[in-house]
Amino acid sequence: MISQTAEYALRAVCALAMHPGVPLITHRLAELTKVPPGYLSKVMQALVRAGLVSSQRGLGGGFALVRSPAEISVFDVVESVDPLQRIHTCPLGLAAHGVRLCPLHKRLDDAMRTVEEAFRQSTLAELLADPNPSVPLCGFPPVK
Repeated sequence: MISQTAEYALRAVCALAMHPGVPLITHRLAELTKVPPGYLSKVMQALVRAGLVSSQRGLGGGFALVRSPAEISVFDVVESVDPLQRIHTCPLGLAAHGVRLCPLHKRLDDAMRTVEEAFRQSTLAELLADPNPSVPLCGFPPVK
């Protein structure tokens, strides 16, 4: 449904949300999220460019969320690294279809719209507050 890049970005922001006020360096984030460090570095730069994460170099530096977890949706994260692909015109380029999608492509786009809406309505804070004993996207307990 979503790309591996989006999955990695979600793991990273969940890890940052679980460590409020504690900047995490790429190496530590990679350990916590089970994401290869080189790939994670690229993902983190995309999150910085999107304004979701800040980056500080040097001693005491690392990555941190720019906004509270309640203000960051799953959609925000996914869109920053690998936007969801909606279908606006006929993917086959059929002139007869134009912007009026055939039943197949309409259904596919409807499904993507449903996913998009669910992602927009889900915040990091909600993911972390879920009473499920499994910690969202990461294999470690949140910092209290």
